[in-house]
Amino acid sequence: MRRVPAVLSSITESNKGENEMSTWLGIDIGTTAVKVAVIRTAYRKVQLAGLASVEVAQAGGVAEALAQAARAAVGEGAGLGDALAVSLEGARGTVKVVGLPASALKQVAEVLPFELESQLPFDIAEAVFDYRILPGLREQKGEELGVLVGVAKTADVAGRIELVKSALGLEPERVGIGAFPIANLLPFVPALGEGVVAVVDLGTVSSDVLILKGGEPLFARTIALGTKGLPGTAAKLARELRTTIAAHRSQGGESPARLFLCGGGAFVSGAEAFLSSALEVPVEVLPVPSLEMVSVSADHVVALARFAKAIGLALGLGPRALGLNLRKGPLAFERGFAWVKEKVPLLAGLAAVIVVSFLFSAWAQLYATSKEKAVLEQSLGLVTKDVLAEETSSAARASELLASQTTLSDDDPLPHADAFDVMVKLSELIPPSMTHDIEELDIQKQHVIVHGIVGSIPDAQAIKTALATERCFVDPKITRTNAQVGSTAQKYVLEFDIKCPEDTKGGGKKAPSLAASASASPSATGGK
Repeated sequence: MRRVPAVLSSITESNKGENEMSTWLGIDIGTTAVKVAVIRTAYRKVQLAGLASVEVAQAGGVAEALAQAARAAVGEGAGLGDALAVSLEGARGTVKVVGLPASALKQVAEVLPFELESQLPFDIAEAVFDYRILPGLREQKGEELGVLVGVAKTADVAGRIELVKSALGLEPERVGIGAFPIANLLPFVPALGEGVVAVVDLGTVSSDVLILKGGEPLFARTIALGTKGLPGTAAKLARELRTTIAAHRSQGGESPARLFLCGGGAFVSGAEAFLSSALEVPVEVLPVPSLEMVSVSADHVVALARFAKAIGLALGLGPRALGLNLRKGPLAFERGFAWVKEKVPLLAGLAAVIVVSFLFSAWAQLYATSKEKAVLEQSLGLVTKDVLAEETSSAARASELLASQTTLSDDDPLPHADAFDVMVKLSELIPPSMTHDIEELDIQKQHVIVHGIVGSIPDAQAIKTALATERCFVDPKITRTNAQVGSTAQKYVLEFDIKCPEDTKGGGKKAPSLAASASASPSATGGK
């Protein structure tokens, strides 16, 4: 009975092992560098297992930089994990907030293409999109629902997928857009969920801005300025950030109370102080996520904000992603046989648990049924012994005994011949020429005693012989004769039993009584 817990414990322990943990790769493909983060997860356990960054120029191209960064982050000779996620630059997509009536809540995916068609510079049929329904009600021009939508051309998303596939031999499961993947850091960076905050992913030639409220992404925008050109372009960068915040406020949003810097430009000297002064909000580098770190160098830990998007992409492969995924419609991801093959040991373990659980449940039910049957048979034996006078544990035998004692007999309890029938038969059997008197006729328990007077003893013998032919009169005999005083007549005593065949059990249907079967001839009464 301890086999099931043992199997479960074995599977749980194996899942806790490093080799059985799920491995997710987040790949941030920038203009000048490719950054890769490796996340390993198990039951209630998330580890940051590797970080790597490779300059595109030094590697000789984006594809080669991507391959080098992935191998460096995962480790030489190791596989590329269970799933990959990449992101499309914000400048190659569009993020909008679309207002819809509340009645469209259950048909948002069907309604959005019609709403977006007039707002996009390209045909919606050539695009893919994903959306999030914003919390709260808009209450603007009858638009009660706010839907945050990320849209990009299908060709651009397919090109990013093909780039990763050609470099690594695997397709990414998710394709994010802009800075949205950074929202997945919320469970590990509590500061992102404190009121309204802005996150700026500073790149080399462009920057992505994401505004969150209570941890929910509300607004995103890409500006065509980065660290390239600093410090000469610092004022222009600050102006673009102020414009972005103003655009958010124009849509009914609140000004951010804090601004966090991440990406390659997060550690530019003086960036925090300058932007804080220009934007009049506190600016700081994104805090280090509270992740368990394995095989991460101290240099990478210090500069962890540079890998914020890559880490967020990897975390987005979990079940509760906060970002947007452009692998929709014709680009929807389908897992291949190779992934299933990798999961065979885990699936086999789960199947073993299910089989063992089923067998244990079936055995327990059969055992309980057999015990219940034994108790019922014992009770049946006691009841049949007390009630039916025969102890049996067989239900069929008990039914037979009960039927034999409860079946009602169809036999008539009344006798088939009585005193009246005897009188009728005597009158029929005495011939008219014979003088016969009956002094006494006594019937006790179907035994008949006749005291009669005849002319002679042969007459008495003739009456006895005639009675012996009747089917209901058994063993007639004359027990005594004597002469009548003062006359030549003879007194006699005749005895016999009344017992018809129908009176015995199983004797068949009741025949007509002797009186009913008698003919209508005149009776021979006494004195004949």
